[in-house]
Amino acid sequence: MELSESVQRGLQSIADPSSFGHSSFQVLVDVSFRSLLSSHADPGVLDQSELKQVDQILLKQSHTAATTFILEAVKQNADKSAISSCLEELTFSSERIEIFYSAYQEHKKELERLLTSIGRRPPHINDVSWRLNYHMKNEQVDKVNEPFYSISLNVEGEGSSEDINFTCTVEQLQDLVGKLKDAAKSVEKASQM
Repeated sequence: MELSESVQRGLQSIADPSSFGHSSFQVLVDVSFRSLLSSHADPGVLDQSELKQVDQILLKQSHTAATTFILEAVKQNADKSAISSCLEELTFSSERIEIFYSAYQEHKKELERLLTSIGRRPPHINDVSWRLNYHMKNEQVDKVNEPFYSISLNVEGEGSSEDINFTCTVEQLQDLVGKLKDAAKSVEKASQM
């Protein structure tokens, strides 16, 4: 895992037994997971009695580093060996790695659900079907003699699938195709920047 220098420094502070004793380390790990899973911001989450002796600036930096590492590990679906090797490089003892990993395993599913709920994307088109129809007459019994298309878009979003049906004339369909081509070009240009 690639971590910024500030996250690495924060994690190295957590690994240092002189900064965080055994009990304060366990509390910090627990508080870090709980703060990510809490549905509301709890300003007193770092006001645990075991953490009172730790410098408040160091505590906040360490908490930020721990939560960043947790989210990155969940995002990458890291296994025990990936987490262990990363924490070993940051001078974590095997005991502290085990404490961290057991907390990670305990909360991983909840954190995965949390991360998947962030940044919902709009529905995307899975399939298109169309049929060419021909209007012979309208309701006023006038001759129309005009072709039109019946189009069905199968879209999937939020785990469900639905069909969007509409009709359009040849001109409207040509306009739609032109706009879709323009949109595709815009997306391609934006991805190259």
